[in-house]
Amino acid sequence: MAAMNYNASRNLFRATVRVRVCFAQARWLLFHCRTPSQDPSGAVRTEGRAPFSRMMGESTGSSLGFEFPERDEEASEMPRGSKVMKASLPPDLRKKYAFVRKKAFAIFVQSRESTPGGQVQPGRVWHCCAQAFLCPVTIHKHVAVRHEADILRSVEEILKALKQPDQVSSQQTPFRPPGEAIEGADVDPSPMDTEQKDSEPGGRVLLFYCYCDLQDPNGVCVWQRGLCQRLQLTGKVRIAKEGINGTVGGSEAATERYMEAMLSHPVFSDVMCKEDFKSSSGGARCFPDLRVGVYSEIVPLGIDPLALSYKVAGAHLSPKEFHEEVERYVSEESGTPSDTILLDCRNFYESRIGRFTKCLAPDIRKFSYFPDYVDQNLDLFRERRVLMYCTGGIRCERASAYLRSKGVCKSVYQLKGGIHKYLEHFPDGFFRGKLFVFDERYAIASNGDVISNCRYCGAPWDQYRVCTSDHCHQLVLSCGECQGRGRTACCATCQEKAWTCANDQLKEECDCTRARPRIPVEGAVATAVPVPLESS
Repeated sequence: MAAMNYNASRNLFRATVRVRVCFAQARWLLFHCRTPSQDPSGAVRTEGRAPFSRMMGESTGSSLGFEFPERDEEASEMPRGSKVMKASLPPDLRKKYAFVRKKAFAIFVQSRESTPGGQVQPGRVWHCCAQAFLCPVTIHKHVAVRHEADILRSVEEILKALKQPDQVSSQQTPFRPPGEAIEGADVDPSPMDTEQKDSEPGGRVLLFYCYCDLQDPNGVCVWQRGLCQRLQLTGKVRIAKEGINGTVGGSEAATERYMEAMLSHPVFSDVMCKEDFKSSSGGARCFPDLRVGVYSEIVPLGIDPLALSYKVAGAHLSPKEFHEEVERYVSEESGTPSDTILLDCRNFYESRIGRFTKCLAPDIRKFSYFPDYVDQNLDLFRERRVLMYCTGGIRCERASAYLRSKGVCKSVYQLKGGIHKYLEHFPDGFFRGKLFVFDERYAIASNGDVISNCRYCGAPWDQYRVCTSDHCHQLVLSCGECQGRGRTACCATCQEKAWTCANDQLKEECDCTRARPRIPVEGAVATAVPVPLESS
């Protein structure tokens, strides 16, 4: 009984102490945090709250050689909005944008932290906009919502300085984002020299895939990530149990070493050759970063590879054989029915700027829509010979397998190596316009034809850019004259939202995209898309 009374008294004493401590902390906060800039007497309190511009100068300017004068938002040359600013940057600065923005955000938050002199502070406190914040999460949310413009102006100053490296003292430490190699650093075997990567006079981009059974995709993923980091390559690599699919960019030497490493790996040495790699001019600047991951499919068709194997794909035609087949198909008289369909397996925005003559280009937005397209247009393929193609050949592997599984086609053929390989052999062949690529270049050209038009004025134009509305990431064809008039969104709806809903949530499809039929239904006879053989 005595023990129980003792325990109860002890618990009551502890609770009383905790309550008193809470009241003491509350009184301290009420006394010191009435306003973010004044003490109880009304005098301006400056200790512990260095101005943001001075904080930027002390935290980054001294190490970079930058100066941050008072910024005039009205005179700013950079477009407002985080996504708009990033889209307007050249590729080399775009890769540094994320790091610069995080640094500016952290320094802004640090500049709002207060430490009153002569006081014992029970915890960290941040003052901003006449409010006191006791938790890092709350101050971060506040800054993200209320001070986005301040952050972007600071980012703008840093990026402007990075555009003019000659103004930075050679004795200062150069600006480098995390993960970028430093010349002379101890990095493991045969790293690529940083200066060689940055200048990249002969840089290139590799495109490749390999269908094979991988027992340990996670192990291959770790190896790929380490290999690309050592060679300072950027790009995207998808790995699954069915194989590997990737596109990477870097210097000539780095990409050459990458191919050698791939061809010497025990998993790929017997199933890949140098001919499987497609190459084009570019470099590490063509991608914002490096992304390597394990997925269920190496190309997203939306069907389990166990249910639809790549091993039942259509017959491969070499670029020469495919060219001869297309030549026979194109030479047929337009009025006579044909038993051949030249099928473009890509998305509508890819075929819009470049395609084969007299091809059937489905108006679909995703490759995962292809199975539904086939299901709703089976009569179109019944008893027909199908010649299909895509960018590099990988989509045709799964697409031809699915088409064959329906059992309606007379035969199914696919272009080995895709358009990429075809253009290496026939740059002035039957493919006209530009080849769309999934990197910062958006397109590569082998001929001077322009087969697409500006969506606003109809002038010949084939240079994509991202819709400038913050809530949308569709691609838009807007000529230079229309861009100068502010027509930079993918549609009128997005243009209006860009002005009124800048902070709207990012959407995969905008209103104009949803207005299009998700799966188009073709007529009983294939509607071939004519492509001019002469430059527009």
